[in-house]
Amino acid sequence: MTAVQMTCATPQTGAAAFAIESERLVLRALCPADADKVAGLANNRKIAEMTSTIPHPYGLQDAVEWISIRAAATGGLTLAVCKKAGELVGACGYDVTGAGTPEIGYWIGEPHWGHGFATEAVRAMIDHVFTSTEFETLTAGCRVTNEASRSVLDKCGFQWTGARLCRIHSLGASVPADSFRLTKSTWSALRSWGRTNLPNRVVVMERKAK
Repeated sequence: MTAVQMTCATPQTGAAAFAIESERLVLRALCPADADKVAGLANNRKIAEMTSTIPHPYGLQDAVEWISIRAAATGGLTLAVCKKAGELVGACGYDVTGAGTPEIGYWIGEPHWGHGFATEAVRAMIDHVFTSTEFETLTAGCRVTNEASRSVLDKCGFQWTGARLCRIHSLGASVPADSFRLTKSTWSALRSWGRTNLPNRVVVMERKAK
């Protein structure tokens, strides 16, 4: 389950100590030791063709460079999506676009599809953005053929805003994609209505550096 965008950034300060906990998952900062697992999961044409920047094939050096770039970047947030037991299953975060609006992105490794991890991770990230930052709007996108990702965004309250073309690195071509938007006011209203598809309660944890 992947969205078009995964061009996110880690927090510029305190990244190693930052984590978000939901019911089954912990979203925590990426580290160099994650490279092997990231490469193993991301080296999948099904994922590459549904994201804008992931190449295929995807090797260990690609993962090392991506983690390094995310650690050095500023303005957004990228976290590893892990099960409570510690296993990394994907990544989720947001990048601030040229217009100053954060665009959420995520991907989950194929062995972990069908368990609702993408929806839970995105809900946790939405809660973080709207409770811990000044942003009033989140955007997202997915290929028109990516029904699984569209379902994730629907469950998280995003509303369709139109269609566009998106460049897919692994295909070397631009493809039709749908654009979505979620405002803080809509998110707040959905929460107050008690909808079952609302973001889970999340806990932001400050982890002590080892």
